[in-house]
Amino acid sequence: MDLNRAKIIDDQFRRAIKKGNYPEAKSQTSPEDLGLSRIELVELFDSQMLSRHLDLIARTLKEDLKSYYTIGSSGHEGNAAIAGVFDTKDMAFLHYRSGAFMAQRAKKALHADYIYEQILSLVASSADPISGGRHKVLGSLPLNVPPQTSTIASHLPKALGAAYSIILANNLPKAENFTHLESDSVILCSFGDGSFNHSTAQGAFNATEWIFQYTQQLPIIWICEDNGWGISVPTPSEWIVTQMRSKKAIHYVSCDGLNLADVYRAAKEAEYLARKRRLPVFLHMKTIRLMGHAGSDIEFHYKAEKDIIRTEQDDPLLHTARIIKQREWLTDKELLQRYEDIYQDVLKQSKRALAQPKLQSISEICASIIPPIQAVEINTVSLQNREKCFGKNMRLLSEPRNMAQHINFALTDLMLSHDNIVVFGEDVGNKGGVYRVTQDLKQRFGRKRVFDTILDEQTILGTALGLAQNGFVPIPEIQFLAYVHNAVDQIRGEAATLSFFSNGQFTNPMVIRIPGLAYQKGFGGHFHNDNAFGFLREIPGVIIVCPSQPRDAALLLREAVRLAAEEQRVVIFLEPIALYMTKDLYKAKDNKALQVYPDVNQKIHFGEVGLEGDAAADYIIVSYANGMHLSRQAAKILDVEHNCSIALLDLRWLSPLPVNELLVLLENRKGVLIVDESRRTGSLSEEIVTCMVENMVKLPQIKRITAEDCFIPLGEAFEAILPKRDNIVNKILEFFKDKDHARPVSIGRKVQNRREANS
Repeated sequence: MDLNRAKIIDDQFRRAIKKGNYPEAKSQTSPEDLGLSRIELVELFDSQMLSRHLDLIARTLKEDLKSYYTIGSSGHEGNAAIAGVFDTKDMAFLHYRSGAFMAQRAKKALHADYIYEQILSLVASSADPISGGRHKVLGSLPLNVPPQTSTIASHLPKALGAAYSIILANNLPKAENFTHLESDSVILCSFGDGSFNHSTAQGAFNATEWIFQYTQQLPIIWICEDNGWGISVPTPSEWIVTQMRSKKAIHYVSCDGLNLADVYRAAKEAEYLARKRRLPVFLHMKTIRLMGHAGSDIEFHYKAEKDIIRTEQDDPLLHTARIIKQREWLTDKELLQRYEDIYQDVLKQSKRALAQPKLQSISEICASIIPPIQAVEINTVSLQNREKCFGKNMRLLSEPRNMAQHINFALTDLMLSHDNIVVFGEDVGNKGGVYRVTQDLKQRFGRKRVFDTILDEQTILGTALGLAQNGFVPIPEIQFLAYVHNAVDQIRGEAATLSFFSNGQFTNPMVIRIPGLAYQKGFGGHFHNDNAFGFLREIPGVIIVCPSQPRDAALLLREAVRLAAEEQRVVIFLEPIALYMTKDLYKAKDNKALQVYPDVNQKIHFGEVGLEGDAAADYIIVSYANGMHLSRQAAKILDVEHNCSIALLDLRWLSPLPVNELLVLLENRKGVLIVDESRRTGSLSEEIVTCMVENMVKLPQIKRITAEDCFIPLGEAFEAILPKRDNIVNKILEFFKDKDHARPVSIGRKVQNRREANS
């Protein structure tokens, strides 16, 4: 059996046209039923043929070791008709088999170099206008198609968020100042029948139903390109229709993907429902898959030869050719000539593309991880408006308050100055959050800007992604750090990669608030008291910031929003839950952990660390969050009980680590103690030690205190596996044990000054 199915399918098309050997129609919808003219249908057919030839050239180039991607759209070319219905104002999040859709949409934008650009992407050329050679994606800024790298369904939640952003913008008085999508736009999102089964997809459909109950509008069209296979796993013939027809809010529309006219009919129906009635639609396009999942996929391993041949005979290009031939719109010769002309154009453009450069240097490759800076308009807030918004809480701004209140005050000020900020998550609205951090925000700004979500982290983050792509600066809350594990791919695979794979042309800036870390008394388990966040630190481009005291919480949140709004960054604002309500610092009822809310013009800059204590001391503690809180207590004990002064360095920025400033402040120290409340393995302390070893000429003595490699137990037992104040004191004292001295040697400027005075 010949394994080169690409050549067989190409030859079969040419022979079938010459002999008039067309497959029988599966559905009876005709162009005349829809008013589709000869010109319109032939144009769609050209897009189908172009998509096919791009698939064929990808295989040829791969065989010649000149290309790197062979997942194609062959069999799915009916989606050209969907693109024929919708305008470029309708943002499209596309499945990797929507090549014909892209070919047709390019014509609407007069995208003359579309073939060349697609082949640039195939050969990973740095001249590729969408990804700059970083990946083969279907994406284009002028075509309003954000690039998707998802091979499953991780792009569905953000498509849902984009649809919701349109409804939200239509209900906000100043939204036209920052949103990009038009008020009557529709969101398109395509995926395969294999992806349909993924939990992310099912969560998106469930969230669609849930959101619609509240909005009664949601202009999104879910396009399921159903070829009956998830790589080698067959999809039952009635599986998807059975699942989707039971939905109450989502309108089910089906079509024969082999019949361009029938796809066009279904797309027009879907457009009416979504654009005119603002209803969610599930457009089920039944089609086939040709040439397997990808070039490396040999279908004979899991499909019978007769079944492969039968599928190939149902080629959608032949179905369209039959429709054209029956109406005598083109002759056999003209059909073949158009097919050949497109092939020659693709061949010509491939030679042109192969001559273009590839990415080579580290700086070139990494350049698009960080998005470009954009100009941002910020409201000037009068004292009168501020007083009106804060109401009776205005007086609290001048009184010492806890961290939770500082975050609440900062969110209020930020929402006053930024019309495009929305705050949302589970329980953040009516309840004001589990820890009351968002208390009164809904009353201050209304339910359109502060709202509760479904209990699904994928939906929460996906909503943020979609909102961000329409000009909003979303501040979603994930209720606990451990809950992020349920949806980390929304950050890793979607949010963080968008700028990278679009060469900075598409961004989804946001500030993700995550209450987390340990030290909560009475909480246990790995959900509500989780101290490990290494899984977030490894994501390129993502910023993680974490305060250790109330004033810093407000200032750092302001900077986090600036980074999102101006620098279009994805920022994780990690909030230490145990410090939310903390009042006391050194002893019970001293209230020294409370601080006065900083003036609105005060700032902490990106990468700026906090230095406390005796700045010039020989010995320094490096920490963050709860560890910094404990280190302040330890420093007090060392000063009072041991006559020792030390320096304290609050990192604040946990990723990327402020390396340069850190090294400067650690230079010429005799000892460095790193207090890291995360687990020993994979902790931030490992990176700090490595950074020092690699960059410092003269290393100080280094010690570290970390949590144990263990989950947090219930009750007071948690203290046994986490860093403690007394551990910090004892570890510092260890620095000064000397065989010639019974007590510690001089540590810090204070002790040295005292000795000089005594002498």
